[in-house]
Amino acid sequence: MTTQPVDVEPAVESARRQKTRERLMDAAFDVFAEQGVHAASIEAVTERAGFTRGAFYSNFASKEELFFALAERENGVRLDRLQEGIDIIFPTLATPVESLDIEAVAEIVDRFMLLQPNDRHWCIVESEFRTLALRSPEVAARYIDYETRIDTRLARLLEEAVGTVGLRFTIDSLQATRIITTLAQQATYDAILAGPDVATDDLARANARRVLPAVLLGLTEPVA
Repeated sequence: MTTQPVDVEPAVESARRQKTRERLMDAAFDVFAEQGVHAASIEAVTERAGFTRGAFYSNFASKEELFFALAERENGVRLDRLQEGIDIIFPTLATPVESLDIEAVAEIVDRFMLLQPNDRHWCIVESEFRTLALRSPEVAARYIDYETRIDTRLARLLEEAVGTVGLRFTIDSLQATRIITTLAQQATYDAILAGPDVATDDLARANARRVLPAVLLGLTEPVA
């Protein structure tokens, strides 16, 4: 019996292509945060990544497509961290659902915030792109689809999280999720606006602790 040789070229090419895409997204993350999504040129991204325009267009059709790939990656990291928190934090809670108060929920919020990566750059980049979507109907349609998919996945995770402690949302979970994420984003925006000398992550967590616990308790009720 003879063994057919395995063609490793497609796998090697796929790995090389993925590495190129990752480097372009890493470069775009920094350039978009520094210059803004609209102002940043493809040349600035490729120069930062150490590639040519040809390498860019071999991987992305446009700057907008690059952003959406970057957005999927960055939000994927954040959602994975949230799932990690659900798996690690909630099984260790000793507080029964009927005893959950503002302070207990604040501690849970703080532990989840600690799991998230530094969001300063990402808040800037995503805000820039949302502004671009508001100006461009072509970008807006795709942005709405992207945002809905991310929010839907996040809503499922939050339903799982509150369900773990015997709670459920009192309104549609997608709408509850959008209220929570808007407030969490605002906590980070306020920390960024406080200035470069402020520890953004620490202030964002403090801001979230002041607002999110009461909102979470207001949006949930014990499962009957």
